[in-house]
Amino acid sequence: MATIQTGDQIPKGTFKYIPFTPELENGLACGIPAILSTDEWKGKKVVLIAVPGAFTPTCHVNHLPPFVQKADELKAKGIDVVAVLAANDVFVMSGWGRVEGFKDKILSLSDTDTAWSKQLGLTQDLSAKGLGIRTKRYALILDDLKVTYLGVEPGAEVGVSGVDAVLAKL
Repeated sequence: MATIQTGDQIPKGTFKYIPFTPELENGLACGIPAILSTDEWKGKKVVLIAVPGAFTPTCHVNHLPPFVQKADELKAKGIDVVAVLAANDVFVMSGWGRVEGFKDKILSLSDTDTAWSKQLGLTQDLSAKGLGIRTKRYALILDDLKVTYLGVEPGAEVGVSGVDAVLAKL
């Protein structure tokens, strides 16, 4: 598939995630996986950030912390849902969200086998780095399931997919 474009409707997708509960603040709790469908975003404004991997240097240090810090700003600009997506399994994504301090401000979604990102044309092969097929680093702003902003990074840096770029488009 060609890369999704601004104005396109997103394809239907389902993701596993672990809803935040106070019990998860205890490092010994794992939570119970649930399913989220993109259908749940109908009629909503969503910011979705995709990263190559949880706990990887750029994603963990540079990309996600500003979204956590500015989650309230995003919501104040009319965003209903803020979510991060990676190919990691649901338990890794939940653990990463706890370490990053997402709590109930950001959903941590597992795009198993990059199934949804493949439909968008937004995957990359990082096998040479031992990571396999992963999502590209990108940010989407969705309004009622339509793409109003797409920022795909050309390299490893964070620019067009960063929180300041996203806030500027709201």
